[in-house]
Amino acid sequence: MRGRVVRRSWLVRALESVPPHPRPVAELEQYTIPADLAADILFLAAFTFDDVFGRSVLDLGCGTGRLAIGALLLGASEAFGIDLDPSAVELAAEASERLGVSDRAMWAIGDIRAVRGSFDTALQNPPFGVRRKTADRPFLEKAIEVCSVIYSLHKAGEENRRFLKSYIEGLGGRITHIIPMRLRLPATMPFHEQRFREVAVDLYRIVVRV
Repeated sequence: MRGRVVRRSWLVRALESVPPHPRPVAELEQYTIPADLAADILFLAAFTFDDVFGRSVLDLGCGTGRLAIGALLLGASEAFGIDLDPSAVELAAEASERLGVSDRAMWAIGDIRAVRGSFDTALQNPPFGVRRKTADRPFLEKAIEVCSVIYSLHKAGEENRRFLKSYIEGLGGRITHIIPMRLRLPATMPFHEQRFREVAVDLYRIVVRV
């Protein structure tokens, strides 16, 4: 994509064609990232910080693969997505085929803690730890272990920012930017009473100290 004008609207439409999670489980906080928010994250990573084009990308807890596929559409050299849910990973593989990026995509069903190797950039939307406290920590731990730069979405709030700053620094990471965003979630669980709910979130850009 370098040297070519890419419209955000084009990326949003492409990501909207990637289906949402087929059977989300509340305890696992399986919420599909909205296409417009995924596009905003990808545009920041790609065009503000140059962390996507020609880079190897890791999507931990990839769900149906919107972040990994979006990175490939923006010129990532390869993307690896892993998730515990076989049905979500199957949809990710089908979507990458349909969008013409399957030759650079790798998908795995499994625990994120099994990931080995090294990657340039992590793009991830981990569970916020609302249903299961500390659920987001293994995602940060693994991303900082195997990646040079991490983009990770977390619940907003000053208390959470203070905790994450201390936690990330303890893992050997350094936060360069915290970017406030809004996550618009459709009703996907039986207990959801509103059609949509907006949640304040922060996008963390983290670099790993060497």
